[in-house]
Order: sequence, then C-alpha cells, then structure tokens
Amino acid sequence: MLLEMKNIVKKYGNVVANNKVNISLNKGEILAIVGENGAGKSTIMKILYGLEKPNSGEIFINGKKMNFNSPSDAMKQGIGMVQQHFMLFENMTVAENIVYKNEMKKGIFFDYKKNIEVVEELSNRYMLQVDPKAIVEDCPVGLQQRVEILKILYQNADIIIFDEPSAVLTPIEVEELLKTMKQLAKLGKSIIVITHKLHEVMEVADRVVVMRLGEVVAETLKKNTSVEELSYLMVGRQIVTRVIEPKDTKESLLEVKDLILHGDGEKNVLNGVNMNVKKGEIVGIAGVSGNGQSELIRCITGLEKIDGGQVVIHGNEITNKSVMDIRRAGITHIPEDRYMWGSAPEATLAENALMGYEDTEEFSKRGILNSSKIFSHASELISKFRVKADSPEQKIKELSGGNAQKLIVAREMSMETPLIIACEPTRGIDIGAIEFIHDQLVEKRNGGDSVLLVSSELSEIMSLSDRIYVIYEGEIVGEFARGSIDEKRLGLLMVGGKESEE
Repeated sequence: MLLEMKNIVKKYGNVVANNKVNISLNKGEILAIVGENGAGKSTIMKILYGLEKPNSGEIFINGKKMNFNSPSDAMKQGIGMVQQHFMLFENMTVAENIVYKNEMKKGIFFDYKKNIEVVEELSNRYMLQVDPKAIVEDCPVGLQQRVEILKILYQNADIIIFDEPSAVLTPIEVEELLKTMKQLAKLGKSIIVITHKLHEVMEVADRVVVMRLGEVVAETLKKNTSVEELSYLMVGRQIVTRVIEPKDTKESLLEVKDLILHGDGEKNVLNGVNMNVKKGEIVGIAGVSGNGQSELIRCITGLEKIDGGQVVIHGNEITNKSVMDIRRAGITHIPEDRYMWGSAPEATLAENALMGYEDTEEFSKRGILNSSKIFSHASELISKFRVKADSPEQKIKELSGGNAQKLIVAREMSMETPLIIACEPTRGIDIGAIEFIHDQLVEKRNGGDSVLLVSSELSEIMSLSDRIYVIYEGEIVGEFARGSIDEKRLGLLMVGGKESEE
C-alpha cells in the first residue's frame, strides 16, 4: 500500500468536515473521490497536501507515519497537486515555470540551454508535449494544465492529486487529459482525482470513493458500479433524467446587433456579433474561455461600454446604459465569477441577498432599510434554494463555493425578470445542486421567460438549450437548434475547426 489515511478527523469550530475518514491508494492506481459540495473531499486532500492539519488521525506513506505541516513537506514525500486554478507565472516561459526553484545554473546564472534540454527530456519521457520556449499566457488552458503536470513531475512526485481537473477544458482537451492520467498510471504514478463529472470517473478511474457529509459512504471498483449508482450514493436519492419539451417560440425578447468591442491592438475583442433570444427559450453560448463570451455578457449587462452596434430588449434600446437601468429593463445576471462580480465576500448572506433590491419599497422606505423584511427574504431564499448556512447573518465568504453560488442564483432568480443571463451557473457545485439549478432555469423557460446560458460545460449547454450559438475569436461561427449537433462537432467549432473537418 503506497498511501494510507486512517481515521482522519477535521473540525472547523462545531462543523465536522471529516469524520474518521479512511483513504488508501495503491501504486499505479487512479482513485476518484466524488461527493457533493461540503462532503469533505477537498478537505481530506488539503490535509494530504499539507494545506490543513487534522484534529486527529494518521497518514502513512509506504508504511511510514508522516506529519505534514505545509505543502513543501508533502512535496518532499512525493505528493503533488494540480489545483483547479493554475499556479503559473503567465509572463514567464513554459520551461521557467516547470523548473522554478529547482533551476539548472551555470555558476550563479540561469542556464537557459540546459533548462530547455531538461524540460524537453521530461516532456518526451511522459509524452506530454510542450514548447519550452513558449510564454505561458500565450498557451491555451489545456496546455497550461500540462505545464502544471510537468512542473509536479519535475519535482519527482509519485502521488498526483487533481482537483476538478476538467472544469475549464474543451471536450478535446478533456480527452487528452484522461489519456495523460492513464499514461502516468502506466508509468507507475499514482493518481487521486477529485471530480463531480461521473462520466469521466467511469472513463479513467480504477476505484471510486464516495463521500457524503464528511464521511466515506461507499468504496467500490469502477467495474462494479455505474453513473446511476454513484449519483444515488452521492446525494442519497435518484437523480431524475430531465425531459425538456420543444416549444414554438417566435417573439423576440433580446437582440444583439452588429456588436463591436475594440481590443488593445488592431483586432476587435467582439467583431460584429449578431444574436437573439426569443421569449420562452433557453439560448446557450458555447466557447472556449477567452473567445469573447465574457466580454459579450459584460456589454449586454452594462459592465462594459461597447464601441459599436446595439443591444435591445423588448424593443427598447439599452446600449451602454447603466447596470441599474439594464436590470430595471428586465435583465438579471448570474456572473461567471461569484466573488468578483456576484457577491461581497465580507457582507452577510442577508446583505448579499438584498443586492439589487435595496431601493425597492418592499425593503426600503425614505432611505431606511427594513431589517426584519431583509432577514425574512434571505431566510426564504436560503430555504428554497437549499443553501447550507447557519444563519442569514453569516458572512458569505464562510460558505462553500457551491453554497455561495446557490445564494447568488436564488437572488437573481427571485427577481422574476423576463430574461436571466446565467454565466457558469453550476461551476464547482455538486450533482444534486446542479439538478436543482437546472430545474429552476427550465421552470423559468417553461413559464414563458427566457434564459441566456453561458457555460464551459458542453453537457449543460446541450441538455438545456433550445438553440446554441458558438463563439470563436469574438465572432459567432455557428447557430444550431437542439439536437442538430453533437458534442464532438460543437467542440471542434469552439477551437476554430470547420464543420467539414473530421
């Protein structure tokens, strides 16, 4: 046995994050750890990587008891972690990032040629091809992740932890990542992957551990289970397959006409974007991160001023109007970054739930806020959207990312506008919460309102959208009705391929 974690207990005040958790890992094995938000899977990995100290329990590597006080302690014992948000220096080269703190030197100087050779040898050994001289910020996300993996391999890691590794990847990049994991396992590396994407678990894992409410509730070989069984074990109930009935929708609600947004150089960030959303439909925008979809939404919602074109809702032009005016015109917005755009981390849940309502008569009279109504409103949203929280007076930064997301979704959905723009509405949340949020979006659509959905999860785009636009390098390169395109073709268009290409 390469790794054993025995009876690990971790408490945060009165909250028990891990309750006598036992995890083991064999050499050359791929172990998947799955569970809802708050199940304790990230906490147990933070303990293994030295980011957290357990209250009790023991960790053994090759039978020897360990005591990790920091990630550097874990790295010395051959443990590396590829985190969801890459830890790279964007303005440095691939080689400089990989060898950082362990550089080859000529005297006291960085030996550029030798470091390039070392990275090329490492890249060839593990069949993870990179250009050592490339600047990291110029590399696509999938390639940046490969740099992260090589950086860990350069540090001689035998155990590699992947935290939600496919969250920002295209379908083609996901395929490459899963191949990489299998290849690393064949070469004797041992892999732990934390994920909520069960189809990927079934593709790559040898064994699966399911956690719920801080405890291990099941452990099974991949060959002895299924997506349906794992879903049930994670949430404690059967996940229902959603059927979305087609609708005949003709009346236009939102129109974006010839929208242009200038960039820093000669090339436009958005170049003549035309699209529309009709009443009673969900329209998806599919695109690899960085191709203009974030800027498009910021232009529609008033967070960015456009340089040309029009945005119209209900026949009324809202081009370059203020965020408040656009919200009053009938658009609410679930932002892609829940902390930067969607909430005030230091504010309470009640204060965050109030945002956008603060000047309404229901909660404010002559500039004086009605505290009891605000508290009641927040309590109602917390209950309806199943936000795990102690009280509306709790700070939102104290919630898990998934529960913070649910409160933001609850706030925006409760405003009952004719259009909601949902950007990455289920990013980083578990299967049960995903099902609930999807149901809320479909319910809104079935009630005659509209949803503009932006998501890096192609399965989410394809399962929910009545129509799909594909955006690439700031231009719409395709429009498709539900069921008229498969995930592979869609993924190809997202990276600039043509439909005629195989």
